[in-house]
Amino acid sequence: MTAQPLPSLILASGSRYRRELLERLRLPFSVDVPDIDETPTTGETPHDTSLRLARQKAQAVAARHPGAVIIGSDQVATFEGRQIGKPGNFENAMAQLRGMRGKVVEFHSALCVYDARNGESQAKDVVTRVKFRDLPDNVLAAYLHAETPYDCAGSAKSEGLGIMLLETIENDDPTALIGLPLIALTTMLMHAGIALPGPGVAQQGSAA
Repeated sequence: MTAQPLPSLILASGSRYRRELLERLRLPFSVDVPDIDETPTTGETPHDTSLRLARQKAQAVAARHPGAVIIGSDQVATFEGRQIGKPGNFENAMAQLRGMRGKVVEFHSALCVYDARNGESQAKDVVTRVKFRDLPDNVLAAYLHAETPYDCAGSAKSEGLGIMLLETIENDDPTALIGLPLIALTTMLMHAGIALPGPGVAQQGSAA
């Protein structure tokens, strides 16, 4: 019996952070950036916003690739009951970081894996609770000039120098805060029939 070819894997995101995280899995994939309105709806919780946008991103790309498995993801940061987005520039980032000094911020990193072959959708919101250090303005400014994290929700680029801003991180997946929860993603991909590690990856024993 002839084996069925693996479906194409597509990341429905223009984020370089998500692309770099997905590359860790050593699976062949392509990128197709969806064009959707990411504005939260009135009365929508951060949990609901992040999941809705992750699903919409995956489904928008699936419409263009009916035989593929699509990965959609979205991250919403929430602080003192309100959603905070990407700062866009230095001034907005400083305002965000000043407001979050010594306080806890929740990051909702939602993930959707949509199998366009059969319409099956898997989704999960991985929540990360982060406590920020109470750092002075000169330290915050030096960090922003060094990392320019203006495309990061909450201005905290934790995979780089931004780790110094954080006092504690509480979650079930160390990659969720960066923007793509790989523990949940690998579970979903295997459920969709995508073998890990990918084809052509050499198997090695554990280090002694």
